[in-house]
Amino acid sequence: MAFNFKEVMSKPERLAPGHRMCAGCGGTIAVRTVLRALHEGDKAVIGNATGCLEVSSFMYPYTAWEDSYMHNAFENAGATLSGIETAYHALKKKGKISANYKFITFGGDGGTYDIGLQSLSGAMERNHDMVYVCYDNGAYMNTGIQRSSATPMYADTTTTPVGKQSNGKMQNRKDLASIIADHDVAYVGQTTFTSDFKDLHSKANKAIYTEGPCFLNIMTPCPRGWRYDTPDIMKICKLAIDTCYWPMFEVDHGKWKLTYEPKKKLPIEDFLRPQGRFKHLFKKGNEELIVQFQEEVDRRWEDLLYKCAR
Repeated sequence: MAFNFKEVMSKPERLAPGHRMCAGCGGTIAVRTVLRALHEGDKAVIGNATGCLEVSSFMYPYTAWEDSYMHNAFENAGATLSGIETAYHALKKKGKISANYKFITFGGDGGTYDIGLQSLSGAMERNHDMVYVCYDNGAYMNTGIQRSSATPMYADTTTTPVGKQSNGKMQNRKDLASIIADHDVAYVGQTTFTSDFKDLHSKANKAIYTEGPCFLNIMTPCPRGWRYDTPDIMKICKLAIDTCYWPMFEVDHGKWKLTYEPKKKLPIEDFLRPQGRFKHLFKKGNEELIVQFQEEVDRRWEDLLYKCAR
């Protein structure tokens, strides 16, 4: 399907303004873009794990969601939506529902990489016709910027504070998109915000309209937790993909495909330097930490190129 930026952006919003998310929040940008991939007139049921998005968009009895919406606990977004999808098919078979619905659930990295992983894995393995969208801001932002398994190495968080005895989080971040791809699901896409949102839109559209379990992993910068100037969100995303920290790829029925390759791969410090959570890496004596970070990025990039047969 051809991508028309003006046409896509002029679609009615399915996430209404007036919610309480932070200005410049990457999570809401991701949600609005994903929901724009729905065809006009199509109905949807939205699930939402506890997190920034839920507590700020659904304050009973008020909601920012234009579609049917289900808030669930931190750990069971995958199970909740898979149950709703199963009930829908049962009711449709009995003739009690005639309308066609799509099923989309959103969760942050805390509720997806960590607490909700078993629920997500189960829903993917059972082959439910649904889309799970992770808005990955790299920490438990809603409860105070604690580290998650999506937090990058050496990041400063409230549970991995930088100090005389610590250089931040010591472990590498989990590669969740690859883990879900290994479930042999219909579609996996990893993406973030580009200047025209084409990559994110096309992957969201493909996930929504591909039959079977689909997963989208979207890097959604958090100005509060990453400590960058709020208007620089698009710059941060561009640096993430041009340094290959956040590769953009898809796995369509087992076939790996790179959807963006930088003309010139930038050094990882270009991505790290604008973020306050990494400012300690640029102090004298910490040069080796950046070298280690670069080595990990390079290793994962080469592994991805191999999977994509490049």
